[in-house]
Amino acid sequence: MTTHRSSWMNKDLDQVAELARNFFIKYCAPHEERWGKQQHVDREVWHRAGELGLLCASIPEEYGGGGGDFAHEAIIAIEQVRALAPSFGGVLHSGIIAHYINAYGTEEQKLAWLPKMASGELVAAIAMTEPGTGSDLQNIKTRAVKDGDDYVINGAKTFISNGFLCDLVIVVAKTSDDGGIGDVSLIGVETADLPGFSRGRNLEKVGQHGQDTCELNFVDVRVPHRNVVGGVEGQGFIQLMQQLPQERLILAVSAAATVEKAVQVTVEYAKERTAFNKPIFGFQNTKFVLAECDTLASVCWTYLDSCIEKHLRSELDITTAAKAKWWLTEQQCIVVDRCVQVFGGYGYMVEYPIARMYADSRIQKIYGGTSEIMKELIARSL
Repeated sequence: MTTHRSSWMNKDLDQVAELARNFFIKYCAPHEERWGKQQHVDREVWHRAGELGLLCASIPEEYGGGGGDFAHEAIIAIEQVRALAPSFGGVLHSGIIAHYINAYGTEEQKLAWLPKMASGELVAAIAMTEPGTGSDLQNIKTRAVKDGDDYVINGAKTFISNGFLCDLVIVVAKTSDDGGIGDVSLIGVETADLPGFSRGRNLEKVGQHGQDTCELNFVDVRVPHRNVVGGVEGQGFIQLMQQLPQERLILAVSAAATVEKAVQVTVEYAKERTAFNKPIFGFQNTKFVLAECDTLASVCWTYLDSCIEKHLRSELDITTAAKAKWWLTEQQCIVVDRCVQVFGGYGYMVEYPIARMYADSRIQKIYGGTSEIMKELIARSL
C-alpha cells in the first residue's frame, strides 16, 4: 500500500518528512519498549530533535525556529505516527505550546523561551486540567496572587503531558475574582530549582505509556509579573480559545495518520496470516472490513487536507476544527478496533503494533476537548 501524499505538500516538506522519518525510525522507535517501562523518553532525544531542526519548525527564525508554517508541524506529526514512535512529546511542545508564546508573548518572553525550546534545552508543558476541572476552564482553582513584584501561585494540575521532564510550564491560573473570562491568565513557570514546585507521580495510563504524564503541584510558588504571557493579566481565556483550533487540528492529523497506519499493518498481516490453508485476506469478510477501513482512511485524509489548507490561509474556524477533531478521532478508534479484530488474539498482544495503537487511540476522544464538547461547539453554529 502507498502512503497518502497531501495536496499541500511540496519539495521542501518532502525533505522535512524524510528528516523526521529518519529521526523517528532511528532515535525513537527502537526505544519505545524501554520508554514505555520508564514512562518517559530520554532527555537526549529532545536535544537530538533540536539539533536536527525538528522542534519549533513553525516558529520564526529570529526566535530560533525553523521559519515554517503549520504544514511543517503536520508532516512531522504524520511521520511520527508512521514510524510507530508515539512517545516523544515534540508535537505538543512545538505545535501548541510554542505558539502561545509566539502569538501572545512579549518580546522578552519570546527571546527567553523560544530559542531554548527550539534547541531542546527547554522542554515545555501546558497545565490546564485540574483534579476537579477538565473542560470547564473558567472554574479552575489554581490561583496566582500578586505580592510585590511577583505572583504567588497555589494549586494542583493533573494529566500534564511532558510534565515529568518540563523545564517550562505555561500555567492556567486565576488572577482575579471578577467572575468573567478576564479572571484567567497564562503564566510561564520555569521549574529548575523552583521552591514550592513539585511533580507528582508519573501517571500509569491505559496507553501512551512512554509519553510522560504527571501531576504538578504549586505551593507558594513565586514567579515575576513579567512571566504573564503577553505581559497583561486577564487574557488567558481568550488566548486559549484562539489557539485551541490548532491544537485540535494537530490531534486530527494524528488521527488520520493512525487510521492509515492501522490499515497498512493489518493488510500486511492479513496477507501473511493463514487459516484453513489460505491467507485470511482471501476471506470475503476480511476483504470487506479492510475495504471499508481503507475507504475511511481516504475520507479522513480528504477532510483533514481541506482543514489544513484552510488553516494555512488563516481561515480555519472553531467549528470546522471541532468537526475535524471529533470525527477523525472517532474514526481512529473505530478503524483501529476493526483492525484488532482482523488480527484475532494476536491483536491483543502488546508486541503487535495494532495492540499498542488500540490502547493509545482511546484518549484521542478525550484530551484537547472531549467528543461531547466538540459536538456542543458544532451545535452552536447550527
